Amino acid sequence: MSLTCPNCRVGVMRKHDFHNQTVDYCEQCEGVWFDSGELDQALSIADNNDDNVTIEHHLGDQLGPSLHSCTRCKQSLIRYNLMNEFTVQIDTCPSCAGVWIDKAELDRVVLSPIIKDALEVLNKKVSVKSWFFQILSQMPVEYNVKPKRLPYATYALLVINIVLFMAYFIPSGLMHNVLDTFALRSDLILAGKQPWTLISHMFLHGGFMHLIGNIYFLYIIGDNLEDALGSWRFIGLYLLCGLAAAGLQIVSDPNSTIAMVGASGAIAGLFGMYLLWFRHASLSLMIIVYQKKVSPMVFFIIWLALNFIGMFVAVQNGDEGVAYWAHIGGFLAGLIFGFALRNNVMANNPLLRMLNSKEVKIQR
Repeated sequence: MSLTCPNCRVGVMRKHDFHNQTVDYCEQCEGVWFDSGELDQALSIADNNDDNVTIEHHLGDQLGPSLHSCTRCKQSLIRYNLMNEFTVQIDTCPSCAGVWIDKAELDRVVLSPIIKDALEVLNKKVSVKSWFFQILSQMPVEYNVKPKRLPYATYALLVINIVLFMAYFIPSGLMHNVLDTFALRSDLILAGKQPWTLISHMFLHGGFMHLIGNIYFLYIIGDNLEDALGSWRFIGLYLLCGLAAAGLQIVSDPNSTIAMVGASGAIAGLFGMYLLWFRHASLSLMIIVYQKKVSPMVFFIIWLALNFIGMFVAVQNGDEGVAYWAHIGGFLAGLIFGFALRNNVMANNPLLRMLNSKEVKIQR
């Protein structure tokens, strides 16, 4: 018996193999009809990290009647969210339990088990353990999906920064010689001297807390960015953001004789890319003793505001100890690279693309 498409009502449904399930497929609108049980069986075979999918029996909220009618028993279909926190809509028949999925929804439905697992991680509640960590460290806690591969480049950058700090800072007499040779000074760069310091300054730190702050932020966000970009592109963009940070700092005070060191500008560039590509993630703030998960947008707006406030106070007090313009320059470079590469990164990372869709609902 020929079945009429419930969507376009013109095309005749054809038999089609979908992950080893024979389903009914409309060649005109490319939607798919699943008889009862076929969707779960197909998704259990698909490459989505779940071999026992039971989504047909655990749908999200009911949204009311559909404009479509069942291709078999002709009853009006009912619209449901696929999951309450992933509001892709599918239509089901209340009589024969068949499922209709439009072409635009099909890829998202196939990956829904991965989305479900990711949302369990992203929507975790803050814990007593993380609360104590943040009280003691005053550092944010990140809630994000784990990368698919080990972030070798991120780990390498961490090791290089730590080893260099130990090598030149523990024997205190060596520190000043290292800073004279490898720290960045605006006046010397503009005079054409010590050009290598545009790179070398990113791997030096002026003190233990300076080092700890930078490597912590590199650790919590570097792995996700490296996973999205690949190791070599990640390192390249890290260095470019550091160069942009140094450039704006030099322009802001071209005659400065103060040595600048630290990975802060390069890491600020990572902040910009992270903000654009990982809006589904959360970072926790500690408000006195209350721990609150916030979006990267909220967190980095606060971070940027603190930099502008710090810069204003520093100007008023004549204190040039922090390179605020380098932070801002790195962040702006990260935003520019983030916008330029966004489409490419999303195309190469299906899960990341799904998590950035408006259908995903994050609990904070």
